[in-house]
Amino acid sequence: MVRQIEGYTPGEQPAFGERVVKLNTNENPFKPSDKVIQAIREVEPEMLRRYPNPTADGFRAAAAKVLGITPNMILAGNGSDDILTIATRTFLAHGDILAVPDPTYSLYPILAQLQEAKFITVPWEKDYALPIEALLATKARAIYLANPNAPTGTMVPPSKMAELARAFPGLVLIDEAYVDFADDNCLSLVKDNGNIVISRTFSKGYSLAGLRFGYAVAQPQVIHEMMKVKDSYNCDAISIVAATAAILDQEHARNSWNHVREERQRVSVELSQLGWTVLPSHANFIFAICPEGRGREAYQGLKAQGILVRYFDKPGLTDKIRITIGTSQENNALIGGIKALTVAEKAA
Repeated sequence: MVRQIEGYTPGEQPAFGERVVKLNTNENPFKPSDKVIQAIREVEPEMLRRYPNPTADGFRAAAAKVLGITPNMILAGNGSDDILTIATRTFLAHGDILAVPDPTYSLYPILAQLQEAKFITVPWEKDYALPIEALLATKARAIYLANPNAPTGTMVPPSKMAELARAFPGLVLIDEAYVDFADDNCLSLVKDNGNIVISRTFSKGYSLAGLRFGYAVAQPQVIHEMMKVKDSYNCDAISIVAATAAILDQEHARNSWNHVREERQRVSVELSQLGWTVLPSHANFIFAICPEGRGREAYQGLKAQGILVRYFDKPGLTDKIRITIGTSQENNALIGGIKALTVAEKAA
């Protein structure tokens, strides 16, 4: 079975110190909170000699305080991909159906294949509206939705997500990897919907992509079941300490989120003025349709200038590129690189 799986293809990761403008994997452009670095420095040798707390209780307590929920509604994971894996193990059996709107995060079909579940895609409705009836018609056991969506950056209102959860008897997993850059979220839906699991990560909003830490939020009885299938010690001692410090420093995190939102708007406007079509984004990236549909050429031309963006060589996506929002200087370099491509095309 494994030989038949293509596997997930991550974005290019240049060597540390290599001089590139890296706007291809949706990392936060700013360094983590100083409180995170200090917390890591204060890790005692004894903490490394011993196994970590198996359920990351220190983090769960801190996160519960910040989110206004109880610790038993939280499960910690080794990045949100670990949370997605745990959810798939918990809620899908051999032959069950996992349904998703398409396009979306390309890890979902791989998780289904590893669980020997069936995978069904449903096209988004016009303007990336949620195709509720089509999803229900799949008779799926679980529905996964990235919200904000990847790679489009579009977002389904919480009211529509609640409508889906009420009509669907199975699991609705809302992958909120990018929610820190949006104006709304679905956290409040968990209280009244026992079939909703929310997945979040520290890779984007908290500048900790290299650390690997994420968490799930659901009703206590759901978290109890998910705990049964996670790895014994899925979060290490350093990541627990760092994530706890990160979520408690909301001021630092929000400053970076606000910068990204402002720059996202600026870059979207400037690209539109250059003849690109930019989808409204609620994430820390934008999804842009290239003039004349030349997505691959734009990706390659920018890479030749040392600017990395993400290109998806898949049906329906070949005329687009996904661009992570970076610092103001990085975004200026991107705009300059695109202008250079336009000049080169006209000269040719």
